[in-house]
Amino acid sequence: MQNATVPTLTGLAPVLDAGVRILVLGSFPGAASLAAGQYYAHPRNQFWRLISSVVDDDLAALPYIERLPRLLAHGIGLWDVLGECERVGSLDSAIRKPAANDFDRLRELCPLLETVGFNGQASGKFASQFAAAAYRTVVLPSSSPAHMAMSFEQKLDVWSRLRGDEQRG
Repeated sequence: MQNATVPTLTGLAPVLDAGVRILVLGSFPGAASLAAGQYYAHPRNQFWRLISSVVDDDLAALPYIERLPRLLAHGIGLWDVLGECERVGSLDSAIRKPAANDFDRLRELCPLLETVGFNGQASGKFASQFAAAAYRTVVLPSSSPAHMAMSFEQKLDVWSRLRGDEQRG
């Protein structure tokens, strides 16, 4: 299999609606997420625990099919910076031939969008482009099981910055 051609992988559809105020962008779904057709499907990925704490609603306890509408009800959308790439395994460092998603229609699709959070350093490389488009940006520590340099509590401290002013007023 080492000599086999690496297939081009296609990411997951965006989870967006007109009420999204916060968009969390990952880099590209891992193998477990692609296989399941679900964002952050790896059981050790901390995304659902982190976002549950941010919105004070235990989304992690819900079946996946119920998580997405509930996440949107909190004004939070999901997507990835890359729509396609070649990769073996799940590590961002293994990504080859990346192709960015088309974000040109984002203002039309999500007119209330104010904050874009980047789940990890790989997606965080796109932060300046979103900041230039006048979005508030927050580069977050990765929720990936490959990024365990920080405790859950340390990650949550940064992830809580997603809330910004909309949760205080």
